[in-house]
Amino acid sequence: MISVRQAEDRGIANFGWLNSQHTFSFGHYHDPQHMGFGPLRVINEDRVRAGAGFDTHGHRDMEIISYVLEGALEHKDSLGTGSVIRPGDVQVMSAGTGIRHSEFNHSKDDPVHFLQIWIIPDRDGLKPRYDQKAFPADEKRGRLRLVASPDGADGSVVIHQDARLYASVLDTGEQAVLELPAGRRAWVQVARGAVAVNGTALRTGDGAAVSGETSIAIAATTAGTEVLLFDLP
Repeated sequence: MISVRQAEDRGIANFGWLNSQHTFSFGHYHDPQHMGFGPLRVINEDRVRAGAGFDTHGHRDMEIISYVLEGALEHKDSLGTGSVIRPGDVQVMSAGTGIRHSEFNHSKDDPVHFLQIWIIPDRDGLKPRYDQKAFPADEKRGRLRLVASPDGADGSVVIHQDARLYASVLDTGEQAVLELPAGRRAWVQVARGAVAVNGTALRTGDGAAVSGETSIAIAATTAGTEVLLFDLP
């Protein structure tokens, strides 16, 4: 079964410096029908104005992943980590017992466009940690590249949950397939472009909950398509 979450139905928060679209309930946007999907709790598509950003704030007991689509996102946290996240990078922050951080648009001239993803960890009270790795576009082209996993397989960043995140860059007519073992489900998020997921059409900003399927075939219907696929318990 495939259930589509259309882009225009997402929650919206527009503060001038930030335009954010929420796939699931977040902040002032509350929809009891869309509280997450399994341990996948948040997918926010954020656009931050040049020179603006999120002041220092805290998190606990959450796996937080940032995936930059355009521009550069600057990060600083209470662990002493400071970095700039660019397209192709995947950043993960395990908030655990508590972490404080800030996120700013690194550029004074251009906006930054990124996805922020929250995954509920498999246990509370973990030691806070940070990691960031680059996954070049050619590693994602025409295939599903594992970028986050519980065991760091294939050089992916580690998350504390039995979940795997894949990224794919596809051109028209290209297809990527993931086999789903019994009892697993998945979420597909279209970052840009358009695809057919087991024949169901999705476009930029759309997401789809997939359950009861033995495999997921993602076929691009436009050039330059970029998709995230979550394999979930």
